[in-house]
Amino acid sequence: MRVSPTKSRHSVADNPPLSLRRRLGALVHDWPRFLRYIGGDWTRIHNRDEAIATDGRGVLCQWEYGSDLHIAAVFPSTARWLLRRALADHAVSLRDDPVAVVDPPQASFVIGHRGRDRLPLLLTTLRNIATQRETAIECIVVEQSARPEVQAEVPRWVRYLHTPVEPGIQYSRSAAFNAGAAVARGEVLIFHDNDMLVPERYAAETATRVREGWRFMDLKRFIFYVSEEDTRALVAGGSLRKDLVTRVAQNLHGGSIAAGRQAFFEIGGFDDEFIGWGGEDLDFWERAVAHGGAYGYGYLPLVHLWHPAQKGKAQPDSPAVRRYYEIRAIPPAERSRRLRFRQEGERRHPER
Repeated sequence: MRVSPTKSRHSVADNPPLSLRRRLGALVHDWPRFLRYIGGDWTRIHNRDEAIATDGRGVLCQWEYGSDLHIAAVFPSTARWLLRRALADHAVSLRDDPVAVVDPPQASFVIGHRGRDRLPLLLTTLRNIATQRETAIECIVVEQSARPEVQAEVPRWVRYLHTPVEPGIQYSRSAAFNAGAAVARGEVLIFHDNDMLVPERYAAETATRVREGWRFMDLKRFIFYVSEEDTRALVAGGSLRKDLVTRVAQNLHGGSIAAGRQAFFEIGGFDDEFIGWGGEDLDFWERAVAHGGAYGYGYLPLVHLWHPAQKGKAQPDSPAVRRYYEIRAIPPAERSRRLRFRQEGERRHPER
């Protein structure tokens, strides 16, 4: 199961104007499945040429590349219907004061960040993490920059870590995650983007899976991309509306992923030779699956906040994508071994 770092199947952005044939095809092939499951197990909704497996709780996507839900692109009302149905089961909300920030934490959210342009999204994401319940959490924001820029803006309940880099050095999401993991106190580590909202029991679900014996978790079923208008309203302090979905994606390993603390370090963490975004999540998940104990049955909805397209992200010539294609032929277990070996050398010789 692999997600292309450069492109998803059925991408809405790549679709030509909707034709009568496509509409009829969606009505004939996709609509019956949608109606069958929307009132019950909505996690089983998928595209006509895709196969899924279920463990009775979540859905495992049995195709290689991430995809957009076709019927949601053809009939946007179904995206709104699906979001309302998913949120009825798994509430996504915002609040200023955290519910379950307790010492010691069971789960640690680790968020990498750079710059003030995305600060409003980061602060909205933190207001969402503050709603976590039933599991003690902490949240660590790792700002990777030449100098601290957002420290004064981060809420007091959030741990702030600045990792300095020389001016002009590109952001490394992997390095930010590794730095946060090194100081995290939870037995569950959740590596999370600064533009993603999760259900109130997200941390509790990851902790439960760890107690069952799982070592890595990707619990996302659908990612709902909301509009610029809805995002601006959320940033301004409003509540999440359920009628402005612009895209529904599935089988994407990026955005938010969890690991048991010991298992994370056993596979070498994230490969910090990835520069930028795109590919590092794929590499991490492939190594997690090879290591054993990876739970990939998605059953939770996540909400992606709008932001302008990031220049160079996941483009074929970006450093992160090039890195992924350079190493993907190496067996995942060998990649983990090399990472651990390199990290051990760095610990022994930090001056290098």
